[in-house]
Amino acid sequence: MIYKKLLYIFLVLLSLRVGSEEKKPENHLARFKAVIFDYFVIFDANSVVSELEKVFPGKGSEFARIWRAKQFEYCFLLSVTNRHEDFLRLTEDALVYTANFMKLKLSSENKSRFLQTFLTLKPWPDAIQTLEKLKKSGLRIIVLSNFSGKMLKDNANHAGISHYFEQLISTEVDRSYKPDPIAYELGRRKLGLKKEEILFVAFGGWDVYGAKNFGYTTYWVNRFQLPVEELGLLPDATSQNLEGLSNFILNQK
Repeated sequence: MIYKKLLYIFLVLLSLRVGSEEKKPENHLARFKAVIFDYFVIFDANSVVSELEKVFPGKGSEFARIWRAKQFEYCFLLSVTNRHEDFLRLTEDALVYTANFMKLKLSSENKSRFLQTFLTLKPWPDAIQTLEKLKKSGLRIIVLSNFSGKMLKDNANHAGISHYFEQLISTEVDRSYKPDPIAYELGRRKLGLKKEEILFVAFGGWDVYGAKNFGYTTYWVNRFQLPVEELGLLPDATSQNLEGLSNFILNQK
């Protein structure tokens, strides 16, 4: 009788163990333990164009391009001079510069209106499906961005995608900006993993260079089909969209 009871207990425990294992996400196909995204891989930087066009007809795309370039130029200037500013404040400075450069009048009302667009960016059409797929695979997913913490949180909440990310990390934590190696180390440190266990996914060619220089395996989602930077460091793989990325991560053709 005692043997039957022991056998029954063993079978119950075994069934519970199997059941719990079945509920765990499967990541045996993934070649990495974690993925670090730049935010513009997920969110369309040109989301701001429609609002710009309402105020400056025919000039929205050009305005957005100059504005975005000046944002990151200011990051680089602050980095080399050992200074730091909140990225939303930096975005405002870049906005004012762009209006002055294009000789366009920028009212206080429109300035606030345009800045708000950087808190409510639209995800790229393939972003949510890809995040869902990677999340189900068991991969850890974080963001590492020069955006301020408020910008990261507000955009994710507005798009309803916060639950896909383990962490939304702003480089403001250690008062740095990408492509400073200190900023890339922040992502590795937060994950607690080795560099080779992490895939960094970049939107800009300069971010590819910075991540590769730090030592990450780097994937470039080259949305605008731009040429690679001519500095001797190339991405490990690239595609124009996120389908190529998920195939690369999950070893799918």
